[in-house]
Amino acid sequence: MSQDTTDQSLEDLERKYDPDLTFRAAGPVLAVVITAALVAMSLYHYYASGFGLIRELVHRGIHLSFVLGLVFVLFSFIKSTSSQPAPSTWWRPSGVHLWDIVLAVMAVAAAMYLPLLPAEAVASRVGAPAPIDVFMGTVLLVLVLEAARRSVGPTLPLIALIFVGYAVFGMYAPGALRHPGASWTGLINHLYMTNQGIYGIAIGVVAKYVFLFVLFGVLATRIGLGQLFIDLASVIAGRYAGGPAKVAIFSSAMLGTISGSSIANTVTTGSLTIPAMKKVGYPPHFAGAVEATASTGGQITPPIMGAAAFIMVEFLEIPYREVLLAAMFPAMLHYFGIFVMVHLEAKRLGLRGLTKDELPKALVVMKQHWLSVIPLGILVYLIISGKTPDFAAVWGITACVVVGILNPHNRMGIKDLIESLATGAKYSLAVGAAAAAVGIIVGVVTLTGTGFRLSFVVTQAASDLGGFIASGMLAEYVTQNGLTLFFTLLFTAVACIIMGAGIPTTATYIILVSIAAPALALLGVQPLVAHFFVFYYGVLADITPPVALAAYAGAGIAGANPFKTGNTAFRLGIAKALVPFVFVYSPALLLVTPEFTWYDLTVTLVGAMCGIGLLGVAFSGYMLAGLNKLERYWTAFAAMFFVAPGLQTMAIGGVLMLPVVLRQVMARKNQQLMTQDA
Repeated sequence: MSQDTTDQSLEDLERKYDPDLTFRAAGPVLAVVITAALVAMSLYHYYASGFGLIRELVHRGIHLSFVLGLVFVLFSFIKSTSSQPAPSTWWRPSGVHLWDIVLAVMAVAAAMYLPLLPAEAVASRVGAPAPIDVFMGTVLLVLVLEAARRSVGPTLPLIALIFVGYAVFGMYAPGALRHPGASWTGLINHLYMTNQGIYGIAIGVVAKYVFLFVLFGVLATRIGLGQLFIDLASVIAGRYAGGPAKVAIFSSAMLGTISGSSIANTVTTGSLTIPAMKKVGYPPHFAGAVEATASTGGQITPPIMGAAAFIMVEFLEIPYREVLLAAMFPAMLHYFGIFVMVHLEAKRLGLRGLTKDELPKALVVMKQHWLSVIPLGILVYLIISGKTPDFAAVWGITACVVVGILNPHNRMGIKDLIESLATGAKYSLAVGAAAAAVGIIVGVVTLTGTGFRLSFVVTQAASDLGGFIASGMLAEYVTQNGLTLFFTLLFTAVACIIMGAGIPTTATYIILVSIAAPALALLGVQPLVAHFFVFYYGVLADITPPVALAAYAGAGIAGANPFKTGNTAFRLGIAKALVPFVFVYSPALLLVTPEFTWYDLTVTLVGAMCGIGLLGVAFSGYMLAGLNKLERYWTAFAAMFFVAPGLQTMAIGGVLMLPVVLRQVMARKNQQLMTQDA
């Protein structure tokens, strides 16, 4: 894709690779109605969080009715990336089928039926729902699954259906998974009438927090904050070897502070950085992989992160600032790992940085966009000062609008504001539908006790495998308990990656934390650590083949092979695969654990950086000079000792690396002598 990529081509690319954004084109009349509904959705959430006092169930019901109604209108039964509306007929007015409009109306009615009942009536019918309650609950259950299929793909609703089947036919399940089975009335009662199912924590967090932060990200980008980040990254890193790749890392890290979408980050910054990387000599697949890997960091980068971070707050009942503190160093290690590999690749290929003429002027950049930093500063200040995330988001949104009106360099008019409000609502639809579907899964887990049943199965398998290994030749060096924890972590990581390959990060996190957290808790892992472990591996799925959507978006811009780009992205993101194991064994890396000490943090951080750096050397095949195959394997082996927290293991790693380093120094000197002779 050329450097003069148009906005329309980027939008088409995002629609192609991000299932959340494959909106159906509507005719002009219906388009106005849809825009009005989207703007109304944004204004409602702004009012409800900033000024309204709305009962929790009512707020969740209104949010869900907006989501489902708009999903059935905006997402077609069969996905299409075409930006042209279908021809209008009597059964498809304005390009939308009549049955989709009927489904939208039914979804709104089913979503609002329970919240509009008096609170006393709902309380009296929990446990003994009336036939109309069961009917409306069944309608909502079916329509939530269909809405999730349309907006995020078939994997999540299929998993939800399997859980529903398990709830009803649990008496036929094998071994520890067997349970008496629930009647359909009992199942609907739990999923629809209580706050343990569709109206549960997942949809509650999206309605209360996530929607506002998505809207803030859209508005902040519109007033120029995203462009400021890209330009500042160019000023900071563009002049150095392989400059455009380092610009991609810094800009994606900064843009990640206002956007939790890996694919949106990839397209936004990649449209500029990927062509520039190719221009200085990076292979196309490597350029696409760098941008994709850096962009996935948006979901783990404070202060906004992704939707899963807010759900973590609700699950653990801790202040949001504690989650932000815990995320700081793991996010830094993620970007450090990418930076090391990018730098070594640039040195290996002898690539240049950007010239002075290719770099933006720092003073010009700040003059044009400095006002756009104010909303982010207000948001961060309010969160750090202890205000709730929704309160901070409301004032951040307000500041975005004020700055957009006052900024002479990037002024936002009424039309721009309406478009931004509509876009923010659009971007939240898929995560809302996914949250409702996840509510079904979580409801079944709480109804049947599946989480503890699966936890028992996982820990038992890990214990058996650990016992087998501990009883062999390694008996002197390992314990069964230690191996049980390691294999439980390994099984959980694999499950996260497999499930994350087909469903959004938030859904992966909620499902697996319901299953994995009890298993890890049985082994003494702290709740915050267990949640972060699952969270990180869920995010990793965006760059893990065969369904590495962020990497495929990067490949689309770079004109590269998608699978090769995905493999390269996974290699570049290897730090994200190792860091969760580091903070399980040394929770000090998360800062807020009870056993935190600065000594433990320093040792863990230095060791992790050394280990991740050495893995970068092993994967790139270059340190001070080229490495042969044996040296690369040996370096990767030594890196594991640095990653394992502790001075003793670091010392062993240092001794193992000594011959490789000495050989590299000699090879470097020989190269310099040969250059001088030439």
